[in-house]
Amino acid sequence: MIVGVLKEIKLEENRVAMTPSGVEIMKQNGHTVLVEKNAGKGSGFQDNAYRNAGAEIIDTPAEIYKRAAMVMHVKEPLPLEYPLIRKEQVIFTYLHLAASLELTKALIKSRSVCMAYETIQKEDGSLPLLIPMSEVAGRMSIQEGAKYLEMSNRGEGVLLGGVPGVEPCTVLVIGGGIVGTHAARMACGLGAKVYLLDNRLDRLRYLSEVMPKNCFLVMSS
Repeated sequence: MIVGVLKEIKLEENRVAMTPSGVEIMKQNGHTVLVEKNAGKGSGFQDNAYRNAGAEIIDTPAEIYKRAAMVMHVKEPLPLEYPLIRKEQVIFTYLHLAASLELTKALIKSRSVCMAYETIQKEDGSLPLLIPMSEVAGRMSIQEGAKYLEMSNRGEGVLLGGVPGVEPCTVLVIGGGIVGTHAARMACGLGAKVYLLDNRLDRLRYLSEVMPKNCFLVMSS
């Protein structure tokens, strides 16, 4: 199969759908990989790294859409890409179709084969392509929260971990899934007093074994 890796064009999106090591694996399995010029730049991967892994560097997205049986993005196709999508071409990316009627109609009209990262499941029902995003989101939520507690950002001027003689902040995390667990870990690491709420007793039992001592687990009703 010819697989095309596109450069992200959505505002402030710096990720890339495939790393050079991913290209190596695809090549080992007999596939041809086309990578759009500068597709990996925002993630720190130069074109030469893709070339060395066996990819062909392509100047325009139109050529990738024309040649590739499957095209890969991180974010959903944008309106300027809709006319480039071919019948039966595989589109593999995050789609989040519930948020965009326009995109949904465009993909139906194209008669392409659309595979959404967010719907890929393992046998146990977990969503492996969403987990890394959830881990990052959980950790960043605490980082952002701490930033907006600073007086320079119109916060109350407090530190999550407090200082000697001053109690640490209290952080409430609602939900003990991937996002919540990583948020709680981050807050605990900064020294906060963390309450983590979940309504699944089996999950709370598991978390009681792995979370730091300054994380207090509470059954939510």
